[in-house]
This record gives sequence, C-alpha cells and structure tokens, in this order.
Amino acid sequence: MDLEQGKKIYIEESRELLDDMDQALLALESDPSDSELINRIFRTAHTIKGSGGMFGFDEIVSFTHVLETLLDKVRAGKVPIELDAKGQSPLLALLFRSRDHLAKMIESLVSGEGVPGAETEDLVGLLKSFSGAGESNAPPKAAPAAPETGPATADHPYHISVRFGRDTFRHGMDPAAFLHPLAKLGEITSVICVLDSLPALNDEAFDPENCCLGFEINLSTTASKTEIEDVFEFVREESRIAILPPESRAGEFVDLIKSHPGEDMELGAYLVQCCAVTSTEIMRALEEQKKGGGLIGEILVKQGSIQKEVVHAALEKQKTVRAQKAQEASSIRVDAGKLESLIDLVGELVIAGANVLQLSQKAGSGALVESASGVYRLVEELREIALSVRMVPIGETFTRFQRVVRDISKELGKEISLVISGGEAELDKTVVEKINDPLVHLVRNSIDHGIETPEVREQRGKPAKGTIRLNAYHDAGTIVIEVSDDGGGLNRERILKKAVERGLISAGQNLSDREVYRLIFEAGFSTAEKVTDLSGRGVGMDVVRRNIEALRGSVDVSSEEGKGTKVTIRLPLTLAIIDGFQVGVGGNSYVVPLDMVVECVELTEADRRSSNGRDFVNLRGEVLPFVMLKHLFGGNGKRDARENIVVIQYAGMKAGFVVDELMGEVQTVIKPLGKVFQGLKGVSGATILGSGEVALILDVPALVRLAVEREGAMESVNR
Repeated sequence: MDLEQGKKIYIEESRELLDDMDQALLALESDPSDSELINRIFRTAHTIKGSGGMFGFDEIVSFTHVLETLLDKVRAGKVPIELDAKGQSPLLALLFRSRDHLAKMIESLVSGEGVPGAETEDLVGLLKSFSGAGESNAPPKAAPAAPETGPATADHPYHISVRFGRDTFRHGMDPAAFLHPLAKLGEITSVICVLDSLPALNDEAFDPENCCLGFEINLSTTASKTEIEDVFEFVREESRIAILPPESRAGEFVDLIKSHPGEDMELGAYLVQCCAVTSTEIMRALEEQKKGGGLIGEILVKQGSIQKEVVHAALEKQKTVRAQKAQEASSIRVDAGKLESLIDLVGELVIAGANVLQLSQKAGSGALVESASGVYRLVEELREIALSVRMVPIGETFTRFQRVVRDISKELGKEISLVISGGEAELDKTVVEKINDPLVHLVRNSIDHGIETPEVREQRGKPAKGTIRLNAYHDAGTIVIEVSDDGGGLNRERILKKAVERGLISAGQNLSDREVYRLIFEAGFSTAEKVTDLSGRGVGMDVVRRNIEALRGSVDVSSEEGKGTKVTIRLPLTLAIIDGFQVGVGGNSYVVPLDMVVECVELTEADRRSSNGRDFVNLRGEVLPFVMLKHLFGGNGKRDARENIVVIQYAGMKAGFVVDELMGEVQTVIKPLGKVFQGLKGVSGATILGSGEVALILDVPALVRLAVEREGAMESVNR
C-alpha cells in the first residue's frame, strides 16, 4: 500500500471515528457518568492521533494530544462532567467543539485549505484550562501519569503492559533489552511475551522487519512511576505503554482489558495476559470446573481471585473482538469509483444479454435459445448481487441528525428530541448521498418553524419537549421517508393569503388541503414572519422538491394546525437497474417500473360507454381514473381494436395507463435523458431494449397525480 492510499484510508476511517465520537457525546449528555462512553470517546481520539502520527500530520497529533489529555482526566474522574444552572455542561460543549474542529482538520487534508491557527490555539487554551494549566501542547513523551502510590511489594507489584511499535527493529531497538534497566529498578516477578499481532508465517503481509512483540511485566520496586516510564524513553512515541500502580483498582484493569489488542482468545488468557489473575488461579479454577461445571468467570469470582466487573469487561472484549474478526473476514473496503464501473458494466451486460436472447429466439434453434436463456438467468443473478452491494441502511444518515437537532434546538432555546425508526431500510448509496441535503432542510424547518418554545407548548397543553420523528419503510419498489413533528402545524389561511399575494392562485379559488400545503414548495414561498439564520428567505422547500424530483421521487406534506406536520418523501430504491413492464402505445415502447404494477385489465367498449367520455372506469366497484398514453405521447393515430389498462398503485393512490399492447417483463437499465428532453412531462428516463430500440421509462408519480387530479376536477365540475 503506497503512502497516498494509506492517507486516503486514514481520512475515511477518521470520518467514521468522528461520527462515532459524535454519537457517544450525544449519549453522554443523557448520562454523564457512563464510563464506557467516556472510554469510547478517548479511544477514538487516541486512534486518530496515533494513526495521524504515522503520516506526519503534526497539527492533528498536537491538537488531539491536548484533547486526549483532558479525556484521560475525565475518565479517571479527575475532571468531572458537571451541569451548570441551566442544566448544561460547559465541558461537553467544549468536547463537541473540539470534535468539530478535529473534523475540519481532517477535511482540510482533502481540500488542501488549512484550518485557522487562531481557532486551534483558542480551543487548545480552553482544553488546557479544563485539564489544568501549564501542560505542553507537544505529543506525549510518556503515558499519562497515574497517581503516585507507595512502594511496591512482591505481593503487590507494578504491572507494565508494553506493545512495541512496528518499526522498533528498524530503529535499532531490541525489545528484550528493556528488561535489563527494569531489573535494576527492582525485582521482575513475572514476564509474559505476547505475540498477539504476529501474522502467520505464510501470510503475504508478514514482514520479518516488523516488530510484533509485547510484554506483560510484574515489577516489584520502590521506584516511582516516572522512573519506570523513563526506561521506555526511546520507544514512547511509537509504542503503547500502560503502567498500573500497585493494588490497582478494578477499574484500571477494566480499562487495560478494553485497550487490549484485538486477538480472539479464551477468557482466562485475557485475564492472565493482563495479570488480573495468575496462571495458578486459572488452573485451580479449571480443576474446579471439571469437578462441578460452571463458567470459568463465575468460579474465579467465587474463589475471590477477581472482581466481577473485570470478568464482565473481559467477556465484552472477547465478544467485541470476535465480532470484529467476523466482520473483517466477511467484508472489504471497495473504492466507490470501482463499484460505479461495475454497475455500469453489469447494465451493459443486461442489454447485451437481452439482445442475445432475442436473436436466439428469432433464429429458431432450440439449443441456442436454451443456452441464451441460461446466460440471461445468470446475468439476472449477477445484476441482483451487484445492486445489493450498493444498498446501505438509511439509519446511518438518520443518526447524523441527532447532532443537528441538538445544536439548533439549544441555539433557539427549545427542547427537542429526535426519534428514529426504520433505520434498517436499505436503498442505493447514490440515493442516500443525494437525499442528505433535502433532509437537512426539512429537519431544520421542523426545528425552526414546527416545534414551539417550551413556554408556548405548555400554554397549549403539550409537553415542554417537542418531538421530531424520522421514519423509513419500503413500499411498492420505493422507499418512503417521513419527517414529522408535533409542533404547531401549517397555517392554512396564512398560506392561502401569501399565495394570493404572490399571484400563485386567484382569490376565492377552492383548493383542497393537499393542494394548499403543496404551495409551500413553490420557489421563494415563505410564511415566516421574520428572517433568521435558519429560514425565512423562501429558499429551501423548493430546493427540496427539485432535488427529490431529480431523483425520480416525489414529496408530499400533510398537516393539522396545532398538532404537527408530516412531510413524506418517496424515492426509487435504485437509480441504476430495475425490473420493468414493457407496453406498446402508438407504435412506440414504454416501460413501467414493475413493482408499481398491480394488474392488467381490458378496456372494453362497455367501459367506454359507461364513463361518458370521462377518464375513469368502474373496477370491481372502485373508481379508477386513467390516462390515455396515446393522447399524451402521440403515436400513429390508429385506434386498436383492443386496448388494455395497466393498473398502477403509488403512494396509496391507484390509477390506470391505457395502452395498446402488453409486452411483458423486461430488465431495465436506466439511462438519464439529455438536457434537451429533461422538461418532458410524464417521462423519467430511457432504456435500451434487447432489440436495440430505445424505450422511454414512464414517470409514474407524475402520471398518477395527473389522473387523480383530473378525476378530482371532474367531480368538482359535476357538483
């Protein structure tokens, strides 16, 4: 792996770590005493700092060191997380700022634009003021000092855990040589050589020049902890060194176990390597287990050899390591560009496979048709697998909004909680990336316009804390994303008044609630009484609509004044390849997404007569509005003796498309329309059929709305 590739991986992993830190900080606000969350944040900072040092990112290392020093004191209980008179924690606010600043520093590695030095210095000063003035901003020369204790004895020695850096040999250092100066400080009562990071000898990654050694040492000495640290002066920068004082508390052993290198081993091995128990105690516990059974951890606790929380930490570590190993074995990191190329090639393969199958059927050779059909089935399976690789859960995007809600609600003096559901629903990674900005607009609108202040909510008989909900689920080949709040809702009369003022509608025009609420998506439309940094300029909701429609999706809004608002977004699961249903209209071919097709029925002459020239039929007692595609798109003008209705269901609405011919299912590779055709109504894209013919893909949401609106208009005229 070259240096540039290594830096790219570092940036990607740092982004993931910072997202995890963000979530941990948010959780810590609810429970400031959660030591595991504090340890999780500390480990994130430590990992970013250590990896950054490998690539010479000195500014990141220096800043993260100061942050890490404070976090170390927080987890040791020396700097408590305290709430002020307003119920807020200045320390947590500083940690949030530091996390965001660290994210800027990481992103600056991509953009090449430096982070202002004054901003860094300001934060460093604040971090030092919390952790104690006068600490150096330089990377540490030793592990953070633990409290000095009295002289060690043979019964209660210092415990030293060392994992040497990979370049120790290359720097001319001998790990075993460090035992000699330690022996001069006192008596080494035990030494365990740890080889947990040593790869298999036949592993391609094996490099004999890499140092994969570590020591677990018990040292009985009257020397101070500082003197012990000085022994490792020349390897401090690249090695992981932990020195536990005599009579270590259970919590210190727990921390050591959690920071232990990831190796899948038995519970007893973890405890022995960290010197939480001795080999003799393990052997004694194993003998008792053979006699009476039971779990080894429970036996050790019963014997009084170890505290229960230390065993629990070792079990959690074992579980985490095994899960990580399983994840590493089952997944690899793939460049997004390569994945895009794969999908493009699979799309071309689908078109070529359909062409081969069609030509074989025309040739009339049974063996050739059978062979081509087999290849086509394999192409279908390959398509499904390739598309599934790009599918990601929407929950990862939802979770990021916890921070948005927290920051903006505090800025506005509101109390708001974010409830997430349906995060496991998957959709195309490309769609996920493009839906983020519209969701940001909607969430910010809910916070600013939707949720009232605590005082107003209490006057209206509501809980002081408002709720915003993000929900996702699959429906008929689409993913539905709902952004709802329990705020004040939309003011129907104010929207109508503003729409009349702007000339969007005429005074006295009769509109349904749905039509009124959709006016908020018009460009420049805003009912905000004042302009703020968040909203009120009429920019946002029209952008939301355009961005969603650019993804071949739709957006709708429903509201009840005084109770809340819900915005519903519907998006296709993928923008690449879909199963389609091919129809013929006026001598041309069109494709409808198969997941939205309910059934096909014949449009009889009796149906025509009963509709009295109106575009709807009676479908088993249900009124079904329809669209004559030949009238919409044109064609050869001839009316076929037999026409069919393709019944479509979308967003809870049913409509029919009247077509001349039903041509069956087809794998559809979606091709975007050129700029010349982007304004074409009723069409969302194009595809190439096996015959080489170009077929248009119908814009189902637009056509269904057209049919339903025509039916509604006809009903109002009849009234």
